[in-house]
Formats: sequence, C-alpha cells, structure tokens
Amino acid sequence: MGLARSFAVALVGLDGHVVEVEADLAQGLPGLAITGLPDASLHEARDRVRAAVVNSGFPWPNKRMTLGLSPAWLPKRGTSFDLALAMALLAAAEVVPLSRLDGLLFVGELGLDGRVKRVSGVLPSVLTWAKAGHHRVVVPADNLAEARLLPGTEAFGVATLADLVGWLNGAVLPDPIRVDNPPTAPEFSGDFAEVAGQAEGRFACEVAAAGGHNLLLKGTPGCGKTLLAERMPGILPALSLEESLEVTAIHSVAGVLPEGSPLVVAAPFQAPHHGATAAAIVGGGSGIAKPGAASLAHRGVLFLDEAPEFGRSVLDALRQPLESGRICIRRVGGTATYPARFSLLLAANPCPCAQPESRCTCPPERRRSYLARLSGPLLDRVDIQVHLPPVSRKDMLAEQGRGESTSVIAARVLQARAAMALRYEGTSWRTNADVPATVLAERWPLRGDGLTLLGRAMDLGALTARGFGRVHRLAWTAADLDGSTWPTKDHVGQALSLRLGDLLSGRAAA
Repeated sequence: MGLARSFAVALVGLDGHVVEVEADLAQGLPGLAITGLPDASLHEARDRVRAAVVNSGFPWPNKRMTLGLSPAWLPKRGTSFDLALAMALLAAAEVVPLSRLDGLLFVGELGLDGRVKRVSGVLPSVLTWAKAGHHRVVVPADNLAEARLLPGTEAFGVATLADLVGWLNGAVLPDPIRVDNPPTAPEFSGDFAEVAGQAEGRFACEVAAAGGHNLLLKGTPGCGKTLLAERMPGILPALSLEESLEVTAIHSVAGVLPEGSPLVVAAPFQAPHHGATAAAIVGGGSGIAKPGAASLAHRGVLFLDEAPEFGRSVLDALRQPLESGRICIRRVGGTATYPARFSLLLAANPCPCAQPESRCTCPPERRRSYLARLSGPLLDRVDIQVHLPPVSRKDMLAEQGRGESTSVIAARVLQARAAMALRYEGTSWRTNADVPATVLAERWPLRGDGLTLLGRAMDLGALTARGFGRVHRLAWTAADLDGSTWPTKDHVGQALSLRLGDLLSGRAAA
C-alpha cells in the first residue's frame, strides 16, 4: 500500500487540535523522517517506535519512511503521539488493516519493549475528538478510567503494542487487569467546631464558600487564621458533572490525576508555599505553559498562608484571573489559556515578627510596609477583609458551645448555592461572585434602606466603584444564607462589615 493515516490530538493548553498522522513508505535509502513541527521528544519517537515495533515481533519496513503531522503549522509536543505514529506506519506496511483505523483516536507513549505507557492530557484529547464528531479512542490501559469519563465515549485500553495490533487484526483485546474505583470525595481533616471563638471569622468563611468570594483573614499569630482556612474545603459543595470534567481536564494536562479514580468530584483546595514562583502559581514552563496552582484551584479555593511573604510580582499576577476567571500565558511556541475561577483565601499577620501584640517591637512604619506588600489593586478585588482578634482564655477553655460543626455550615452553604442556581438558571454564572456588577445592579438591584446604606458608604469614600459592586454581591450571599428572597438593610450591613469592618459600616449607618 505504502500510504496510510491515523489520528492524534495536539494540546495547546486545554485547547486540542485533531492531528492527521500520514505515513508514506517509498523506495530509497532506508530511514524515517518526521515533519510537521515536532519538538525534541517527538523527534525521539523515531527510535522509540522502531524499538517497540521490532521488540513486539513485527517487521520494520526497509524503506524510506516519512511521517507527516498535519496541520503542519501547528507545533506538536510530547510523547502521546507515539501510538498514532506506530499505527500509521504499520498500516502503511500492511501489518494492520487500514480500514480499522477509521474513526479511531490513538493516544499513548511507547516503551522500547512495546509497552504502552500512561500519558497526561487524555481527557482534553478525548473531548477534542468528541467535538470533531468521533467517539472511539485507544489509550494506555493506565489511562482507561480517565478516557471513559466523557459520557458516550467508547474507549479501549491497551497494555502493549502487540495487543493493539492483534485486536486490529481481529483478535480479542485483553481486558486490562485494573480496578477502577468509583470517584469519591476526599475526607477533610478538622471541623469548624474545633476552632475556639472567632464567630466573625467563621461567618466570613461561610459567606466566602457560599458566594465564591475572595477572603482575607488578618490577625495575630495563633488566632486561628490557618485553622479556619484549612476547614474551608469541608463546607464547599461538591462539583457538578460539568464542573468535574472541566477541573479534571486541567489536572490531566498538569499530570496530577490519581490513578484508578481520576474524576475530581470535590472542589479543589490549593495551598502553595510562600516561596512559590509566579510560574508555579499562574502557570509556566518551557514550550507551552503548564497550569499553575491558580488553575488547579479552578472551581475551588487558592489559599495563600502568610500572604505578605509571597513575592509582590506573584501576588499581582493574580489580579488578571481574579477579574476575568482565566489565565492567558503567551510563549514563543504558542498561547495557553486555562480557566482559573477560584476563591482567593489570604491569611496575614499584622507584622513580620509574628509575635503577639504585647510582645511586638516592630515600629509602625515596618508594620505598614509589611502589609503594603498586599497591593491596593489586589485588595480591592478581595471581597471580604476580616480582622480576627486574639482568642480569649474563656473561648480556649470552653469544652462546649465553640460553634457550629462543619456539617451544619455545609448544609447552609448548599442551600444558598441552590438559591443561586435557581436565580441564575440559563446563564453561565454559578455563584454571586461570578455575576458582573452591572448585570447585578440592573436585574437584581438593592432596594430601599439597603441601597441608601451602601450609598452612604460610597459617599464617605470607604468604597470604590469596584467595592460597591462587591458589597452588592456579598449582600446577596448573606440573603441567600438567611433564606431571604431579596437583600435587606441588615444583609447590606453584614456585607459592609465583612468588607470594611464594624467601624466603617457603623459610620455609613450614622
């Protein structure tokens, strides 16, 4: 025959492009050339494919072989093309019937002994193939559970190249010996009932979880900032199937999906170290940028403990995703865009010495300089800013009545999310934090005394135009948690308190 083709997918971020792999066998000096902008790892596929074919017991064509990857203008990267390259070559050599390759997507890396190895990015590849109107895919056995996440997909898992060739020639495909566990939500350690005192901090976390708001917890060391933050995942609602597939695709590209049960069903919680670079937070790396912690926290929470210790450039790099809900990273090899709609959770001490106020010796200018690392434009995008007082001896020694448990708060958050889902049905918005301020003011405006109270706060200069919209969203979340159909003056007061503190909200009410 001399000419055959198979199909693969090239990923640029989460965006996939169907690639047609053409194999041509011609007379001439034996050798193998790959065209179509392959990277170094794809160039090395010549040796991997040859060794895998020979060591699997199949003849290697003694001809001049050319593998073309189309579209030729699109850069191709990674080892997931190996299986498609081998299938095109073997079909051109008439080792497998060309007709059996129709409508099949091949994703997988080949070992020198013919094993088919696990790769990253399988789910985005399957999604791309489905959008092209096809639903049959061949993947490594270790990626089979991931490939089957998309409803309607007919996925085949192969462990070796020999198994795949035998199946294409009519043999029965060996069933991979794997146990694919059903997706389960992780168990979070800790309960809100274990946190002493901090009623306002608890309420702030509840509002942030319900409405998808950004939150800053300030306070002296030991007041419970980290304890509250670490218990946030326990009150976040589980992801819907659509959200799970979206989040799983990001984690797949990053190569961090667990084996056996790859579907992410719980809202992600990312807590990078304060020494993390901007590339680790927003994404980066050579070639096409990989997703960072901000994208891995999509539909969940990004927690920055000791936030002022993070680099200024790292913190300011978060301003774009906080506003747009996505991260766009441009590199010479292409532009990668990742969704990044997360709740930012910051925790900060009032000064760098991290001592209780009674023992702090930091001069006022040093304290101001420390907190000034959190820039004004960044803080303006943080809806809730709460100062936590030191825990009292009474709260610390109390054995009962420390506050509601995680399960009780989670039920209230779920009820509020249900109210939001009903209100925003038919739109792309899921939480109050998602809704543009102009749309909220037009379709769900504040009324009466609530609007007057918020207007006074703006007249006093306590709120920017962006802050006005964020307090409006907070008021709706407070109403949803309270089971009210529309925000009242009390809900607006709660929102102002969470945004500005009791002092400024009291001045607005005066």
